[in-house]
Amino acid sequence: MDSYRKDAQFVDMHRVALIQRVSTVMALVDRLLSLGMLGEEMYADIHACKTSQEKMRELFKALNSGGDRVKSAFYCALRDHDPHLMQDLASLPMDSREGNALCSLRGGTSLTNDLSSVVLEYKEAVRFKYKTVEEYNSLPGERVLLADRYTDLLIVQTHRGQSEREEEIRSKGQKFQQVFTSRASEMFHSISLDQLFAPDGHGDAPKAVILQGSSGHGKSFTVQKIMCDWASGDLLQEFDFVFHLNCKELNHSFGEKSVVDLLSYNQKFASAITNVLQNTSQKVLFLIDGFDELRFSLEDTNPTPSHDPFSQAPVEATVMALLKGNILPESSLLVTTRSSASYRLGKLLKRPQSFTEILGFSQAGVKEFFQRFFKDGELSNKVYGYVRENETLFTACFIPVICWIVCTVFREQFKTDINIAGELETTTSIFVHFVFTLLDHHCQGLKQSAPTLLKNLGQLAEMGMLEQQVLFDERTVFEVMSDPTAVPFLCKFLLKRKISLQPMFSFMHLSFQEFFAALLYILTEEEDPEKIKRLLSTQDHLKTPHLFPIIQFLFGLSNMEVSRLLKESLTCSVLPIRTHLEEWILSFIQDIHCRRRYGSRMFILHCLYELHEEDFVRRAMLVWEEIDLVGITLTVTDCWVLLFCLQCCPSVRSLKLIWCNLTVEKLRMLQPALCRCKTLKLQVSSLTDDNVADLVTSLGKEKNLSRLELMMNSLSDESIQLVLASLCRQKCLGSVSLLVKAISSDTAAMILQVLQKTKIKGILSVEVAEQTDSDVKSVCAALSLKNQIGDFKLCVGHHSSIQNSIIQMSLVLPLSEICRRSWSNFFQIFHTLQGLNEGSQKIDQNMDALLSFLSSMTGLKRVDLIVGHLTIGWATWIFSLMRSIPLLEYGIVEVYGHKDTSGESLCTSLHLRKQDNTFSFSMTNGSLNPVPTLSHISLNFMLTPEVFDINWVFVLKAFHSLKSLKEGTPVFNEQVDTLLSFPNSVSDLKTVKIEVSCLTSAWADRILYLIQNSSSLQELTLVTDGCLLEEGLQKLQVSTKRPDCVLLLQGQRCYGHCNGDQACELDCNQQVKIQIIGDRRIISP
Repeated sequence: MDSYRKDAQFVDMHRVALIQRVSTVMALVDRLLSLGMLGEEMYADIHACKTSQEKMRELFKALNSGGDRVKSAFYCALRDHDPHLMQDLASLPMDSREGNALCSLRGGTSLTNDLSSVVLEYKEAVRFKYKTVEEYNSLPGERVLLADRYTDLLIVQTHRGQSEREEEIRSKGQKFQQVFTSRASEMFHSISLDQLFAPDGHGDAPKAVILQGSSGHGKSFTVQKIMCDWASGDLLQEFDFVFHLNCKELNHSFGEKSVVDLLSYNQKFASAITNVLQNTSQKVLFLIDGFDELRFSLEDTNPTPSHDPFSQAPVEATVMALLKGNILPESSLLVTTRSSASYRLGKLLKRPQSFTEILGFSQAGVKEFFQRFFKDGELSNKVYGYVRENETLFTACFIPVICWIVCTVFREQFKTDINIAGELETTTSIFVHFVFTLLDHHCQGLKQSAPTLLKNLGQLAEMGMLEQQVLFDERTVFEVMSDPTAVPFLCKFLLKRKISLQPMFSFMHLSFQEFFAALLYILTEEEDPEKIKRLLSTQDHLKTPHLFPIIQFLFGLSNMEVSRLLKESLTCSVLPIRTHLEEWILSFIQDIHCRRRYGSRMFILHCLYELHEEDFVRRAMLVWEEIDLVGITLTVTDCWVLLFCLQCCPSVRSLKLIWCNLTVEKLRMLQPALCRCKTLKLQVSSLTDDNVADLVTSLGKEKNLSRLELMMNSLSDESIQLVLASLCRQKCLGSVSLLVKAISSDTAAMILQVLQKTKIKGILSVEVAEQTDSDVKSVCAALSLKNQIGDFKLCVGHHSSIQNSIIQMSLVLPLSEICRRSWSNFFQIFHTLQGLNEGSQKIDQNMDALLSFLSSMTGLKRVDLIVGHLTIGWATWIFSLMRSIPLLEYGIVEVYGHKDTSGESLCTSLHLRKQDNTFSFSMTNGSLNPVPTLSHISLNFMLTPEVFDINWVFVLKAFHSLKSLKEGTPVFNEQVDTLLSFPNSVSDLKTVKIEVSCLTSAWADRILYLIQNSSSLQELTLVTDGCLLEEGLQKLQVSTKRPDCVLLLQGQRCYGHCNGDQACELDCNQQVKIQIIGDRRIISP
């Protein structure tokens, strides 16, 4: 251990020289990494540095964190890699070591050996003093490394205007981080510590810098960082001496003092400091921390101010002379202050001066602070992830002291291995810790008691919340408190008003204004139940959502532990408003079901979480019969809140989580509560094979799974079978939609087995993702089961493509018909049919096999086919199936998308129906360009055994031929006459429906022919997409028709001089329905 210490002392003593002279840094770093002395993250940080000096400075952070053992390892590595450098450093006399390095750092300006030795010794003393820090909760002798806490802050050199300040105060969460990111841009002159004394736009370097920041924003930490980095040779090396003056300590200095008397240093440095102050004061920097805390009046009452740093005067006069530059005018000053005193400081301070302001942590800064604090990467990421999702807490973390409080609280809880979901601090409790931290450490010298101060702040905050105001003028603030400039919770700034400056105040952020407004309700001296009732009543109609946060904080302040802390710390009474809050929220929950208030549901859950009293939460959740969060995007924090509330219940009756952005991470969080739900609607995105077990556990068993959707995922065959097995354990299923990589024959069989194991009330759908990589052969691309009033619809399909012979088939049949047979042959046939060429022997064989399989199903009620081309083969197939199964009511074949761009299909849809001794036949040519003259025919007639002996293929071919013929040509007329003569050959024809492009005189003749030659025809309907021309209507009106046959016409009636080849003008058209019975005509719109 002694050898470790000796090596470490050598490294510390030669720090500056090592930073300047070591060139093979990465070789040393590789050695430390191989010895386990350096972590991967630190290695990456060092490697990212550009110069060897930067790499060495980063390496020294690791050496200081690791202690003597790591420094000794570095010493040994350096001795092996660069023995000449080690010999050179060791041979230097004790009083001149590092002299050359110091000179090089100061641009070649040489000091005497004696003086340089003192400077180095002074630096070492400063570094030793400032490299560690005491925290607010440190025990005696307890300190932490500054490097483990300090994180770069966002510092700007620009005064922001009213709109910019309001934007910063009002925004929350990601919006707030976007605003802060914009403040780090060149527009706001964001700077780092090494630029504090950089020349301005006019080329003048400031002699005095104002560093403004609100309480808890890190001003004192920044001063300590500057002292430590200067002493380490990393910052502001243009100064030979840097001195730290703490204004709290200056308040306790009495009598007459000189500047030298105020400086705190070892007397052995006195001679060197005197020499520098007398001869090279331009190389001296004074860091004056906490100007706003000075209790001096700093009035200029001395007619002959001192100009000598060694002359004694009242402390007030000495400090004022230093600030104004009467003493040591060539020296430099950096003065920190709260915003409330920056204007007074600017008037007093010597020139040239610059203004800078600490805004706090950026989003990256918050994350870095968490990493430095915890060091454990996994724990850091876990806590940061939780805080990031809490909009209010994450926004507040831009304040460094809030960041520290959050990390400290979380660390203590993780030490005890507490259940994070149930015991994490509420947002309210974090804010309470913040208030007491500032009261204890930043409120010295206040003229009023803490309770009075908090009440005054509450009055100001409440007034602003009611008026939706975040900026307050001086008159308004002084109406509620006598000395606002001494209050650490307020920020003061100046706004330009034409030719004047107007002082304004604000809270650090809107969330603190909301908190103090809530605090007022429990610190009021006399209980006013009407006041709390007025606040709560405003939420009954959701007209004032900006007051929601106040109510949330009120629930948090009503927590028994928080309430006890307030009473003990403030030594005052706290009003018991909890009864009012409990009565209101129970009533509000009951009202949710009546008024369907979706927007307020997470608000209620957050209120219950902030209260954090399990007994009452259980009581409230029992009132809440159905927790419907459909359409509410849940954050991680929302999930913690929901989990806490659900875990307070012995069971969860109904929970709906649809369109909630529920990821696997959030599902895993909610798992303990989901598995206990009796009725559940659940939608999960991005589920993978690695975490499908989380879903299975969450589903549990014996529940009413009324909806399950797995989105943006594709599960393997093994994973989907795990999910299907879980579905079999449920009491009943509603709508289930799953996306997979493949559907194997085993999976297809298992999907059908779900029917036998559980009750399906809705639809179970499994679909293969279109772009997927799977080694498993898929028998189909989609498979679904749907309950249809006692029967089930089995639908199986391939991915949509007109290249496929068959794309989709749907069967409607009883449950018993599905369960009693093996479907493996069916799936194999369906798979084989995919992509087969029409007319090939193989497709005919498989179509026959499919027909044979389905014909054996006596209970089959409906068959729907979607094909690539509706060929003679498929038309013949559907007629054969309708003939072979007496109970089969519907047989439908359609071309995919109802489009036949190639013209190969007989028609785009063919519908057959058997019902009540009636047979219906319809064929359609749709979605064609141009639209065919005759696009649809349907016939309805008596069902007899002879129906299936009719040459239906002949009818389809005739209908198909009309697509390519022009109306009015002899060939067209011949084909239409052939087609329309067919219905007359059918016995007991009851109805006919025809859809044409336009009712012309020729079509009127054909209609009359059908009516006059079909004695059993009861109704004929003609529908047109175009016009019902007068020539056709007149012919139908005057011609002799049967009184027992109804003629229905539907289309646009033309009153102009249109003909069949012209488009009708809109102003001469009117959509009408015309009913003609014998000689009577009825027209309706």
